[in-house]
Amino acid sequence: MTKKQLKGIIREIVREEVALSIKEVIRELKAPTASKPKVAQPKPSNVKYSKNKVLNEVLNETANSDEEWGDMGDGTYTTDTMGDILKSSYGEILTPEQNGQINPDAMVASMGIRPDTVSDSVKSIFTKDYRSLMKKMDNKRK
Repeated sequence: MTKKQLKGIIREIVREEVALSIKEVIRELKAPTASKPKVAQPKPSNVKYSKNKVLNEVLNETANSDEEWGDMGDGTYTTDTMGDILKSSYGEILTPEQNGQINPDAMVASMGIRPDTVSDSVKSIFTKDYRSLMKKMDNKRK
């Protein structure tokens, strides 16, 4: 038996196997699936969350969705658990010795810039307490 003959035999066997597999896949695709019929649930009423029509539509769509976005992982996400979520996502820029405060050098490095090339005045942006500024802005709006 020559190499050419062996290659021909292998090709023929592969063709037969592929043809059998394709027939089996087509049969599976044509067969009806044994899933439970979905019971139609009554459509929840739209609640007026906002005067903005688009925002209200998006909020109602989110509230009425069937997705389980509110309780992924270890439980329901609330404002009380945001600190833990942020620490798990951005823990590399927070340092334990700073009691959860942002490490400006790590923040600058995460942006792809060498920390020693950035001035301290720019780095202070990451550690500044903006609460008093935000209170003044809120008071000005009122």
